[in-house]
Amino acid sequence: MTENEIEELKKELNQKEGSPKVPFYKILEQIVTFEKGIPYLRLDRPCTIGDGIQIIDEEEDYEDLIANFEEAVENDRVCKFVPASGAASRMFKNLQAVQSKFSNIKREKLENGAAIKNEDCLAALEFIDNIKRFAFYPELKKTLANDGYDFDKLLEEKDYTEIIRYTLDSAGLNYVNQPKGSIKFHLYPDGAKTAFEEHLEEAINYTGTETTTARVHFTISPEYRGLISSIVNPVIVRYKKSGIKIEISYSYQKPSTDTIAVTADNKPFTDSRNDLVFRPAGHGALLENLNDLHGDIIFIKNIDNIVTEHLRNTTYLYKKLLAGYLIKLQEKISTYLRALENDDISSSTLNSIKQFAMNELSIQFDEKFDAANTGRQKKFLQDVFNKPIRVCGMVKNQGEPGGGPFWVKDDDGKISLQIVEKSQIDLDNEEQLNIFKSSTHFNPVDLVCGVRDSDGNPFNLLKYTNPDSGLITTKSKNGKELKALELPGLWNGSMAKWITVFVKVPSITFNPVKVVNDLLRKEHQPPKPD
Repeated sequence: MTENEIEELKKELNQKEGSPKVPFYKILEQIVTFEKGIPYLRLDRPCTIGDGIQIIDEEEDYEDLIANFEEAVENDRVCKFVPASGAASRMFKNLQAVQSKFSNIKREKLENGAAIKNEDCLAALEFIDNIKRFAFYPELKKTLANDGYDFDKLLEEKDYTEIIRYTLDSAGLNYVNQPKGSIKFHLYPDGAKTAFEEHLEEAINYTGTETTTARVHFTISPEYRGLISSIVNPVIVRYKKSGIKIEISYSYQKPSTDTIAVTADNKPFTDSRNDLVFRPAGHGALLENLNDLHGDIIFIKNIDNIVTEHLRNTTYLYKKLLAGYLIKLQEKISTYLRALENDDISSSTLNSIKQFAMNELSIQFDEKFDAANTGRQKKFLQDVFNKPIRVCGMVKNQGEPGGGPFWVKDDDGKISLQIVEKSQIDLDNEEQLNIFKSSTHFNPVDLVCGVRDSDGNPFNLLKYTNPDSGLITTKSKNGKELKALELPGLWNGSMAKWITVFVKVPSITFNPVKVVNDLLRKEHQPPKPD
């Protein structure tokens, strides 16, 4: 932007009623980012077993790691962080498309669409044909009956208009206007449970004990606070009666993390009232929420990734193992940091510390390190260790959309472990495309984070991001095209400068619900009777 354009923008912001919460310097930085573009990451190679992805040995490690974790729980160090502000509307996009297309949703129309492989019609047929397997079916049927509709008769007449309307709209369950966490995911003999309830139950099994408190933090949208409290509070009361304590906290994505929208030629975008348009900056904005939590050992898991109760034992086990592994690394790092404070540290000790950093933390060293004097080597290692640390579970790649673990090379030629999204890669570059395609593992967003230093002080997590990461996308508002900017993803660029360790975990620990029909998978269904 020119100086005149900057002054004009400043005047415009000052004249607006209810001026944006985004600091002016951030707005300028964002516009510069639009002008410069966001560079692609440079993949060096995919992380594979033995080359960036570690395996926890059952016979040698399980007992000690679980003991590490249980001690941390007893010392009240553990909490769970669940990004849960996402709306459920995406889950029902196919049903919404069918509802928009047909005034009367009759089977014949859906079958005609399915015959030509229309994705929305195929999904709607699958939904209807399995309607009684969804956990929300009893409530849906009852709601229809209260308004005089016979559910079975609607199915028999092959007219699904009201079934879909009562699933989606305010006349019935109103699911397109609710957060995803409030959808009833799983059915049990004593009733259905939402994703919020299931995450609380999961947390009780690995963040609390009979003598400690299970702590869960949800990031939510403010307009859903009342609804979510009405779901969560009865669970807290129920467990309190049985002597189990749960502490729930909430936060909202900060308006100050919003990003300005621009036109195709990178000028500030204005709406029909000539107001500047700001947009939420994606889940990377939640780094501030995570930072404000001032936690210690924090599990991060998405709201839609939760299986039924009878399949969770493996999840519980690996949560404990990942956290135990993190604690083991923290203890070693703390020991080595104390050793690095000694003026007379030996070359053999320095080499041992270097080998630990290479072999267990995947830190890369170049010739400059070996050529440096003892003081510079100590300073380098201290800088390496004085960072937040994350241990990330990785599952075998089975074609799910999303990011994966890669060795990434920066502009200085340094290589580090990163979680990379497809959108961050130049897929027109054949070499980069081939590296991406050769990836063997996938990021299920199954993280445990250590966010305090060796003295127990919280890190300022905002210092360890890659600000040059992020994503520019094309959107529209009121029929006009705009460009939008997302901040570096929470587990991508926002944690780019953390110590990162990847560990193989079983696929059963990753079963997200991206569309409603995912709830038909066996991992979300009641167990079959013996």
